[in-house]
Amino acid sequence: MIFKKPTIDWLIVGLGNPGREYEKTRHNVGFRAAELLAKQAGCKIDRAKFRGLTGTCTLAGQKVLLLKPETFMNASGEAVQLAAMFYRIPISRILVISDDISLPVGRIRVRAEGSAGGHNGLKSIIAHLGSQEFPRVRIGVGAKPHPDYDLADWVLSNFSPEEEKELAPAVEHAAAAVLELIQNGPQSAAGKFNGK
Repeated sequence: MIFKKPTIDWLIVGLGNPGREYEKTRHNVGFRAAELLAKQAGCKIDRAKFRGLTGTCTLAGQKVLLLKPETFMNASGEAVQLAAMFYRIPISRILVISDDISLPVGRIRVRAEGSAGGHNGLKSIIAHLGSQEFPRVRIGVGAKPHPDYDLADWVLSNFSPEEEKELAPAVEHAAAAVLELIQNGPQSAAGKFNGK
């Protein structure tokens, strides 16, 4: 008996670091958005596969694999490459949700493609896929408080209670932007959600 590999229309990757100590950090907003999408779709991201945790669900009428890499941020591309190769997902259908220090807390930005912009998770994905032509939804986590502040310390810091209040609607907007992008493409999602 031959088992047919299930088809996956989209790979949606939420970026972050595994482990409870990183849960509420700036770098983990991608995980938060992926979890919200899973909750909305009634599925769980709890199956260990492709060096990450995965969940299969239907979003906006499309079969989607939600992936939270467990490799730590700087090696996120390993997990993304394994999942993309296994399901033969085209690069244009790999959607990455990440944090962005160049955006204020609460803002989101949708892009059809682009450089890593100094983000190590995106850098790793671009290196492993050999392309930067994948859509992404970036969630603002605020800039460093002053130029001398260590960037790693900043992205691994927790949000203040005030920032958490601004972040909650941003994560919801990011999840809604993912659904819009899947249905109507990155330009439509950017038009509706950029600057929100």
